[in-house]
Amino acid sequence: LYWKTASRQHRNNGALAVGSYNEGWTSDYYSYLSGWLKSANLAVSVADEKIATGVAFPYTENLKHVSRIWRVYLMSEFTDNFGPMPVDAFSGVNPEFSSVQDVYYFMLSELKDATEKLDVSVVNPSELAKYDQAYGFDWLKWKKYGNSMRLRLAMRLSEVDASKAKAEFEDAASKELLTSAGDIFKVQERSGWDALSGVMSREWNAQPLSATLNNLYVGLGGVKSEDQLDSKFHEKIKPSDYIGLKWDQHLTSMTNDPSAGYWLDGLPEIIDPRAYKAFIIPGDFENPSFSFYPSWTNDARTVVRNLVDDNGNVQVAFDGTYTWNAASLGNWGTKSAKNQVSFYTGTIPRLSQRFRASSSQRIFFADWETYFLLAEGAIRGWNTPMSAKAAYESGIRASFNYWGVDEFADAYIQSEAYNRVGTSVKWDHITEPPASVTMKYMNGYTNEPGTMTYTYPVNHLYKNGSVKNDLLTKVITQKYIAQLPWAPMEAWSDHRRLGLPFFDNPAVDLPLTDLPNLSQANYMTANVKNFPQRLKYPSGLANSNPAGYEQAVQFLGGPDAVLTPLWWAKK
Repeated sequence: LYWKTASRQHRNNGALAVGSYNEGWTSDYYSYLSGWLKSANLAVSVADEKIATGVAFPYTENLKHVSRIWRVYLMSEFTDNFGPMPVDAFSGVNPEFSSVQDVYYFMLSELKDATEKLDVSVVNPSELAKYDQAYGFDWLKWKKYGNSMRLRLAMRLSEVDASKAKAEFEDAASKELLTSAGDIFKVQERSGWDALSGVMSREWNAQPLSATLNNLYVGLGGVKSEDQLDSKFHEKIKPSDYIGLKWDQHLTSMTNDPSAGYWLDGLPEIIDPRAYKAFIIPGDFENPSFSFYPSWTNDARTVVRNLVDDNGNVQVAFDGTYTWNAASLGNWGTKSAKNQVSFYTGTIPRLSQRFRASSSQRIFFADWETYFLLAEGAIRGWNTPMSAKAAYESGIRASFNYWGVDEFADAYIQSEAYNRVGTSVKWDHITEPPASVTMKYMNGYTNEPGTMTYTYPVNHLYKNGSVKNDLLTKVITQKYIAQLPWAPMEAWSDHRRLGLPFFDNPAVDLPLTDLPNLSQANYMTANVKNFPQRLKYPSGLANSNPAGYEQAVQFLGGPDAVLTPLWWAKK
């Protein structure tokens, strides 16, 4: 709910997306996470006790180090969400909080020590494997995971503590890393309401495609929809220079979403091959991945919806069958009530049922992330075991393999086509897009054709908006797409750290109370103040541990608020 919303990996127009939060969600998550940390601490302390008293098994030492590695992951969740936290990870009553910098230094030290002490030669009894849902206590895989996680956490410090980031990254990069599909840290989901339940299974959450993600998908990679889709879709494919129907009375334009104001009455000519696998085309009811959620309504099957006038009279009846769109976030003012198309379950692409049935394996760390981290490190001039280009292309191929679209990988990697934000795939193609291009549209009310000037958005958060197609933008674009849907937390963290990829501002036809910086005077300008930076601590913390709460806020360096950046994030 929080991470996918903050990272724009689905469209949710509430909570963090518009600078707000939900106290109930936060309190529950804080409580669960604290409990998981207590369990990890207990595992370490029990192992220490058994070793000290001479009753340990041959594998007890390794169990301890695996628990330490898992504890670091849980700590990283905590500190990347809330900020300052107790380094002792809730092992005592009213623990003292530490700064984010101290937490990161501790986590990096723990990972280095734990991975180095893991003894991969230890042979386990066969019955032990069932107690490890991820790796079955395969010690080498745990070592690889710990080293790759160290890459992740070291890179988090790139903008605030470059020397520490470089030293930790280079040391980890010289070790065994998680670089194959067989090494992926993943856990089988199951139905129900526990920690292993499907994280995207709740039927009320439509999980539609976001405008941010759509602007990255469309045009990227040069692969035609015609080559990806069954012939039944072909007549609905629109040329690349056509942006759609102009619905200026029903779509917001008060945003820097470059596609705002237009609605495609078909399918894009060129789109990233992973898009149609992740989000299913409206009306494609025969697709086994089509989600009919919520099952208690007919919404997913209802594809004809209306645009109405101020009096509720129908102006346009729109059939969303085989169309591809994503609505901008924010407050659309009176246009929202008159638009019965853009936010409706049946007329927009929504997340594949593959991820919604509690039957998938939840991924915590994949091989593609290791490759994209190595690519970024190499771009920065750090020592890595492979070149930036090789790592980048390996990351793309690993992601394509996961989605089952390998047949398009070779052509995709060589593509110089720009997406909607002006980025291409090919590593050696760093030519910037033109400032704008001419595109065709159709007046959605009169059916009269016209042309418009499509302007590639300016991302002021990265290099003051001067580039759209440099190497780091390519890497983070691909990393962002690959992390969907399992690692939205990392996608959010990359945006907080770098301002990449481009995130459109929420619309401000009417003011957004929780995003006071954003207005009709500056909605074309990207600013850190327009995007969520963290979760507020639950209100109960100030009552249960007032001293710790005061410590946390002091270390935070700003108010306990959603918009207060963390230590490692852009300011």
